[in-house]
Order: sequence, then structure tokens, then C-alpha cells
Amino acid sequence: MPRLADTTVRLLGQDPLAGRIPTADQLRIAEILDGAGLAYLEVSGGGCFDSAVRRGVESPWERIRALRARTKTPLGLAVRGRFLVGSRPADEDFVRRFIASAAANGIDVFRLHDPLNDVSNLRGAAEAVADAGGEFEAGLVYSPGRTGETEALLEQARELPALGAARVLLHDPTGSLQPHRARELVTGLHEATNLPVGIYCQGAAGNALAAALEAARAGAELIACAVYPIALSLHRVSGEALAEALLGLGLDCDVDVAALWRASDLVDEHIGDEPVTPLAPRIAVRAAEHDLPAALVAAVDANLRSQAQRDRLDEVIEELVRIRGEVGLPPLASPIGQFLGSQAVLNVLSAMRYSVIVDELRALVEGKLGTPPGPIDATVRRAVALTTDPASEEAAAPPLHEVREQAEGLASSEEELLLLGLFGDDAAPLLRTIRGRSTGEERLGAGGVDQARAERIREVVRIVQESGIGEVTIEESGMRVSVRRTEDAPPGVAPSQAVPLGGDDDEPAPPMAPPSNGLIRVEAPMVGTFYRAAEPGANPFVEEGAPVAAGQTLCILEAMKLMNEVKSEIEGIVRSINVENGQAVEYGQLLFELEPVNGLPAI
Repeated sequence: MPRLADTTVRLLGQDPLAGRIPTADQLRIAEILDGAGLAYLEVSGGGCFDSAVRRGVESPWERIRALRARTKTPLGLAVRGRFLVGSRPADEDFVRRFIASAAANGIDVFRLHDPLNDVSNLRGAAEAVADAGGEFEAGLVYSPGRTGETEALLEQARELPALGAARVLLHDPTGSLQPHRARELVTGLHEATNLPVGIYCQGAAGNALAAALEAARAGAELIACAVYPIALSLHRVSGEALAEALLGLGLDCDVDVAALWRASDLVDEHIGDEPVTPLAPRIAVRAAEHDLPAALVAAVDANLRSQAQRDRLDEVIEELVRIRGEVGLPPLASPIGQFLGSQAVLNVLSAMRYSVIVDELRALVEGKLGTPPGPIDATVRRAVALTTDPASEEAAAPPLHEVREQAEGLASSEEELLLLGLFGDDAAPLLRTIRGRSTGEERLGAGGVDQARAERIREVVRIVQESGIGEVTIEESGMRVSVRRTEDAPPGVAPSQAVPLGGDDDEPAPPMAPPSNGLIRVEAPMVGTFYRAAEPGANPFVEEGAPVAAGQTLCILEAMKLMNEVKSEIEGIVRSINVENGQAVEYGQLLFELEPVNGLPAI
């Protein structure tokens, strides 16, 4: 009988959903899924690390540790072979240290796949997983073209048992895997490797669920899914629908569907009323038509919009498909798809093909990233040779000892050095934020809460929720926490969806208060420490008199070592800031007053 692996937590931590659901509720979702009988929870991957670094608020390692502390189900990490969770390949020592750090932070299952389907690129990571005592699941990327042909995948799969893989996972990032091909590949991969086979697939037209069911009938023993609102928004397989369909086929996966629906309800509170814009129908249609990952098309579209060239999307897609054929038909899994997309935009907007070549594509053509499935066009090889730039950026991540020498005190642990090595200067703001706020356990005041105390706070919240008590205050060792019941908002006053929670409790955020003298009150959704900027010395998020857009960050509240963005629900003008930077605030305390403005001009 197949088992289900849930990807909800990972998808909530990466674009386009990163930051939409408060950390506290994400942890609560993980706790609900922990009791659902799933094979494992895939909680992180390249997209999560990338989003965490760009947002600069919370370490992706801390997120994994927080999830490990609250769950017993095995936790999974998606790793891009030598690329790990970044866009530059790393050497064996770097790979070994990254895997060891991930295992030490609570990762049990490593889903390794190489973006080029070059299995030799998995060898170092596979050995590192074995040394760390983790489980290695070998992913093969399905993508139309030569890499979508059964025999090409089977050829790579035959090498996996020697690497110590526990199972083979067929990964479809483009949504192009049809049910008949899923059956063919699941059967073929099992025969070629004598290993259990699993499947990760997606698709907007229902083909993902159909492919998953056909794979299960062919003997797939693991199927990836996500709770319903996530599946609907991002075109994945719904765990609720999949479990019920499998039951109807006599293939009961032994999952508590009611628990999945409870997790769905919590997700729905935050994203149920708004579309996930990067995967708008226009984007999804083009992605499906050309067998491209929807996220890749969305990224290309965003790039073109930033240059006022949005009407050229179809030209760039055609160029992307052409480039893919010229550089050996690599699968379009991240980050390879992004490399090709960047080159396609350059080729179209410059009106001269390969007059400028992105460093990553150059590295691919020169063989520094691995071996693509097909031959590389001689004309492209010549263009790369003629435009070689000695000053171009190094395609590989630097060795860890070089990162340590250049860190200049910015990183205080090996896991932070790994972030610097993978993301370079982009990781510096996040690490400065961590340094500014986490210099010691005692310094954090409201944030310095140990696990046992956090559990007691959650229990108090549950008492308030389940009883008629209006408010409870607990005080212990110099820390005071108030939990207050809030009534439903009166008709016509919508609860705030932009002020996120952030503590370890389940307390609902207070609604944005009704207008008083024409001003909207933004109140603290939790007990915590108020910060006006992302890091010490940085510019404040907002100033008095400044315009703000809906969804714009107003401040950060730190609670229980978690950084929580408080955002504006409306377009408006900041008329007052009522708290000093670094001040401890109570639940419901007034933070800002905003004057609503309709049609706020862009600045």
C-alpha cells in the first residue's frame, strides 16, 4: 500500500507563499500533520533557503529546529545534488558539512536529485547522508524531450542502488507527466533498480492526481502531496483527495484525512480569499502549453515586467525552448531552468543571440555543472569560447575554509558559514540580523523563552480557547504573558489578514481596530519585542507621514526567538508610531495609526 509524504510545510516556506502565514501557525500546521500518519513531512529545500535569505528575517536552520522540536514524524529536505539548496555547485567537503548540519538540526530523509539527471553528481551527497545516518531517496527528474524518454531515465536509475538509495523518486517539476507514462516509469524503475519507487508530480489540469493514482496502481509506494488549499493554489496533488481516491481503489494509505482537513482549515484562514498571483491562469496556461515549470514562467514574466517588456513573454518562452535544445536538453528543474530563462531574456531583449552569456550557462556548456542528457550545439560552444570573460563570477561555491577566512566575524557557526558559501553577499543581511538580535539567551527579554515555558504558554492559550475565560495573565521569572479572548469583529469590519502571529501559542491575532477619527489602529498580535528595522543600523520599515501599501511590512515583533513581520492591511499614510524601537509590547498594544487612502500614488 502506498504511503504519503506531505510537502505543505516546505511550500509554505518558499515563494510564492513565503511570509503569508505566520510562523506560529505554520508550526501549528506541522503539529496537526504530525498526527496524520504520514511517511514524512518534507519541510525545507532550495526554495525555503532562498526565501529565508532574501527576506532576511529568520534563519532557515532555526525553522528546521523549531519544526523538529514540535514533531515526531520524520522530516525531509529536498537537495539539488551538488547544488545543495543554492544555485552554485559545491565541493565534496562543503556537501558533507551541509548534510551533517541538516541532520544535526533534525532532518531524517534527504530527497536528492541532480538538476541535470547526472547521477554521478549525487555520489558525494549520498555518502554524506549515509555518514550522517539519514535516509537517501534518489530523485530522477522527468522533463519532456530526451530526459522524458523512459530508457534515458532507466539508464541513470541503474546506477542508484550502488549509491545506497533507499528508494527512487520520480520528480515531475513541469506538470507534463501523463498517467500512462507514470505507470510505465514506475514499473520500469522498479525493475531496473529493485528499489521501491515514489512519485512527486504537479499539474493544473488534473493530470497530477491522475498520474499519482496510476503510479499507485503500478506499485508506487510513496506519493507526495499537500493539503487542499496549497494543492489548489500551486497545482499539486491534494492529500485529502488522494487518500480518498486510493481508498476507493482498495489501496488505503492509512492517513487520517480529518487531520489533513484541520490543517487545511488553518491554511485557508490566511490564503483562502486571495489568489496566488505568480501562478495566475495566464502563467499556468503558458507553462502547460510549453511543458515548463509554472514558477519558471512566472519568474520570466516578472523579469520582463520590471523592464516594461511584458508583451514579449511568448518570444522569451520560444527562445527558452530553443536554448534548451542547444545546450543538451537538460531538465528544467531549479536552478537549471532559471539559468536558461535568464539567457532567453538576454537573447530576446538584446536582439542578438548569445552576444552576452550568463555565467551559469557558460558553466553548463563548459561542463562545470555536470553532463546534460544530450549533445551541446557546436555554435553555442563557439559563442561561449569567443566570449570567455576571465573576470566572470566563479560558478562554484567557494571552499568552506575560504568562506571562513572572509566571514570577518559575520558567521558564528558552521551552518551560518554554509549560508554564506551558498548565497554569498545575499546572506549577509540575514546574518547581521541574527547577530544583532541573538547575541545571548538573556538579551532577548521576551524572546528568551525555553521550550518548557513555551509549552506552558500554549496550554494557557488552549484553556482560554476552550473555556469562557476572558483573559489570563501568567508571570514567571520576570516574564509576563497575557492571553486575551477577542470577540468576533462586528459586521462590516474585516479582521486583519496582514498582521501575522508569531509566538508559539495558538492565540488569534487581534483584528485591525475600527477607524477612530478616520485612523486605523494597528495593534500588537502578541507579546514580544518591537523592532522598526530589519537589523540594527538599517533604515526603518516606515516613518511617520510615509505612504504604505497593502501588505507592506510595518515592523517586526520578536517572540520566542521567532521574527514576525507585522504588515499593513490597507493602503494609507502612517500618522503615528506609538512604540520605541526595542521596546517590549503587550498583546493588543497600539503600534501604529494609519490613515486610509484610496488610490495611493506609486512612489
